[in-house]
Amino acid sequence: MMAEPWLEQSDLFVSGSGGYHTYRIPALIRTRQGALLTFCEGRKHGRGDAGEIDLLLRRSTDGGTSWGPVQIVASQNGMTCGNPCPVVDRHDGTIWLPFCKNLAEGDEELITQGKAPRTVWLTSSSDDGLTWAEPVEITERVKDPAWTWYATGPGHGIQLRSGRLVVPCDHIVGVRYDRRSDPYHSHVIYSDDHGANWRIGGIVEEGTNECCVVETADGGLYMNCRNYLGEKRRAYAWSHDGGLSFTGRAWDQSLVEPICQAAMARLTLAGEGSRNRVLFSNPASTARERMTVRLSYDECRTWPVSRTLYAGPAAYSDLAVAADGAILCLYERGDAHPYERLTLARFNLEWLTYSQDHLP
Repeated sequence: MMAEPWLEQSDLFVSGSGGYHTYRIPALIRTRQGALLTFCEGRKHGRGDAGEIDLLLRRSTDGGTSWGPVQIVASQNGMTCGNPCPVVDRHDGTIWLPFCKNLAEGDEELITQGKAPRTVWLTSSSDDGLTWAEPVEITERVKDPAWTWYATGPGHGIQLRSGRLVVPCDHIVGVRYDRRSDPYHSHVIYSDDHGANWRIGGIVEEGTNECCVVETADGGLYMNCRNYLGEKRRAYAWSHDGGLSFTGRAWDQSLVEPICQAAMARLTLAGEGSRNRVLFSNPASTARERMTVRLSYDECRTWPVSRTLYAGPAAYSDLAVAADGAILCLYERGDAHPYERLTLARFNLEWLTYSQDHLP
């Protein structure tokens, strides 16, 4: 018998509270022990992407029903610390957290002009997110010197069945040193030694940007990308070598976007007493509104199921699956604009597929 559909939504970070002007850029993971970790940027003095920004965290040990206090994971005077992209190593439970730094006064415009630095850092937790190691810089390992802008995630990374850790990223190549004309690319970084060393992996064709990845049932990788070329539709590419290279970029006409970040997560895999299911979330509009969750049964080739979580202003999101199978979406939303709060939606598969013609 099918369970009753249910949906619960609660605000985890409310802009203007807790000493921060704005909370943005959500990331969400489930640890090996089953805890849920929500990350975001705490922007101290304004809504913009630069300025003094801390990297924050809240933890839940009951499947997302209740949440602990806000923890500061990374903070530095006069600096932006942001773009969280955590990934869990199933081998020992370590949570690796790549993120980026730049000067509070060195915004993306100056970075892409080659006038300010943008660096890549790594911290980790071996106690389920309770404490975090002192961040170390990994810029030289994962950023080509020709790249100006660089961003980890945002969202979460994945571990392949081979054990490889894969983190989606993006960059801009300094050609004219103009962010409006220099080429944007999605790429991944990866580690084959449980986070000890990280390398640049495959790079997607020009016009792609913030991205998310999922391992497909056949062991490939599907990358879905924010797109700056042509119509406002998501771009995508495939990898058949664990993220070392990607096929040519294409566009999914069914995935409308306002040029914004999106998220994906594996829900179920055939052979585990279920069928293949992959989740996708984004503001399904040409404006930043209508946060929508979709479901694919054919490894991201089509997305026949969709439901709107929130019809109003909405932007970035991330997805995870709790230990009990509940689906979670942490996303930006508001009434006047999308950056008023970070809301956690918890719902079951029955809610997502309820009253649709393609029930599984």
